[in-house]
Amino acid sequence: MTNLDTPVQFIKGVGEKRAGAFKKLGIETLFDLISHFPRAYEDRRRFVTIGQIQPGEQALIRAVVANSPRLRAIRRGLDLVELDAVDDTGRLHITFFNQPYVRGTLRLGGEYVFYGKADGTQGRPALTNPIFERADAAGRLTGRIVPIYRLTAGLSQTVLINAVSQGLSACDEVFPDYLPGGVRLAAQLSVARFAYHNIHFPQDEAALSSARKRLIFEELFVLSAALGRMRSRRSQETGIPLTPPDLARFEEALPFPLTNAQRRAVKEVTSDLCGGGAPMSRLIQGDVGSGKTVVAAAAAWTAFSSGYQSAMMAPTEILAVQHYKTLTGLLAPLGMRVGLLTGSLPAKEKRALYTSLETGYCHLVVGTHALLSGPVAFQNPALFITDEQHRFGVEQRAALTEKGQSPHVLVMSATPIPRTLALILYGDLDISLIDELPPGRQSVDTFAVGASMRARIMAFTRKLVKEGRQAYFICPMVEEGADSASQLKAVRAYADELQTRVFPELRVGFVHGKMKVREKQAAMAAFEAGETDILVSTTVIEVGVDVPNAALMVVENAERFGLSQLHQLRGRVGRGGYKSYCVLFSESADAADRLKILCDTGDGFAIAREDLRLRGPGDFFGARQHGLPELKIADLSDDITLLREAQAAAEDYLKQDPALQKPEAQALRQRINTLFRFVTD
Repeated sequence: MTNLDTPVQFIKGVGEKRAGAFKKLGIETLFDLISHFPRAYEDRRRFVTIGQIQPGEQALIRAVVANSPRLRAIRRGLDLVELDAVDDTGRLHITFFNQPYVRGTLRLGGEYVFYGKADGTQGRPALTNPIFERADAAGRLTGRIVPIYRLTAGLSQTVLINAVSQGLSACDEVFPDYLPGGVRLAAQLSVARFAYHNIHFPQDEAALSSARKRLIFEELFVLSAALGRMRSRRSQETGIPLTPPDLARFEEALPFPLTNAQRRAVKEVTSDLCGGGAPMSRLIQGDVGSGKTVVAAAAAWTAFSSGYQSAMMAPTEILAVQHYKTLTGLLAPLGMRVGLLTGSLPAKEKRALYTSLETGYCHLVVGTHALLSGPVAFQNPALFITDEQHRFGVEQRAALTEKGQSPHVLVMSATPIPRTLALILYGDLDISLIDELPPGRQSVDTFAVGASMRARIMAFTRKLVKEGRQAYFICPMVEEGADSASQLKAVRAYADELQTRVFPELRVGFVHGKMKVREKQAAMAAFEAGETDILVSTTVIEVGVDVPNAALMVVENAERFGLSQLHQLRGRVGRGGYKSYCVLFSESADAADRLKILCDTGDGFAIAREDLRLRGPGDFFGARQHGLPELKIADLSDDITLLREAQAAAEDYLKQDPALQKPEAQALRQRINTLFRFVTD
């Protein structure tokens, strides 16, 4: 019997040489191998005769080799094996490219099963590079529903199929099963052994459906139970009790009135902070421009009023600097000292800030991942805030909170997420929603256009700038050659083109993530000060940049961006008292309907729902940005019903066994601690 942790190289048919290729797919152990689920399936069960073959369609044929395979060298590096096969209805020509071994494998007079896409260009039935098996030994690659796997260089579908088959055999009776028996029976799910065999090699459609349901439910149950455990354990802690602050004084110091939604969120936050129970663990979720930062300021003011410090972590230096400026403007009049800590800060200034935090002189520090570094220590921290939470993930949030003793946690996100999904992504958090924009926030007219409108858009840009406004131009690439699609706009080249050919009389600047921090800051400062008319940028300005004078957002190659990301970019304009516009350039006919959604609505939640439906959570959040363990089979956009069932089942089970101490829960407990390594017992 093989252990599930057995290195994949010891599985028959893999070996040390191929193990490197498997590792590229994230397959290092036997468990990884059997959990590398198919991305699709091909139904190879319906046989046709040679006479029934239709050009362009997949064909499964049982036929006899009619002549000895012939090997020819067409040119250097290109070999050709040709043969004919026959049945009672006709003759089939078969060609193999660069597979010389076929000459010795297919025997004259032997009966084989062939599967491939038919080609009728020569006026006779033909197959090129078909899959084949001996008729008396068929059944693994033909004559059944066959899995199609995600591949990498050095691995073929046949190699994967054989390896997975060997892996399933090696498991014997020990299949990973993280569902307590009662949960499985209540949900009417198949046993693990059946599920793993039939997700890879389904007996029929019904078996495949049953296997998928079992494995999706299990994956979502484990995730829900893990987040439930975190929430439960946090609720058992005692938070730092804060004194209710003078919110009237806070509001009087603001340069604007709070909206009803902001006031409601502030009330929920301060209630958590001053409740005297478990530490606050709350998400503030709001659309672009809804005013989440002022809620964070109110939370920091509450901590300060009780004599405690706070910290805010942002994902980029640009956003951190923007928050530092905003929070300083809001809180300095109230006597709070705000500090800034980023990776690019000179060593001398870093040391000074470390000292001011340790001594309690700094009341609120705003920073990037630099806040997680060892030297950062506080005198008396009570509150930790993270912005754009989906870019950090659960582990980084935990690392930040370790800087204090059961601190309160406030996280913010301007990426609207459907509530059901938010309960998974932020399953250990309470949720406050800011669903109202501040008065005076401008709606942004949005247009999706093609190249034929370019001259008009450039003329419109010139007109706006002459009226005193500024514009952003967004590109998907930093420099030429960064992508194989050469038609994509690149920041450096495009900025030069706009300056020299299109707007020689205007001031064009550029900024992107690969620039040195001081260069980025200088470019942004020039734009904010009105010293630059047009700023060409990558999505580095997606969040946090606040230039009220900017009234035009032009996005090149808009089809390259997700809807939610485009909505974030659009949110950079319309922040002042000027009518604002967003222009989406795209030559992709496939993207037309998708981009029209942005033109029709400014509701970030509606946009997010559509984005999630179209692209799935992986692309929706970017590459592994949300911080959750990678889902191997569940799709949070399609499997909503199972998600709700799994969440309810996990909640019910944790009521019976909160610490997962029962013998039947040991596998579940171990799996949770493997997925979330920072969770300790």
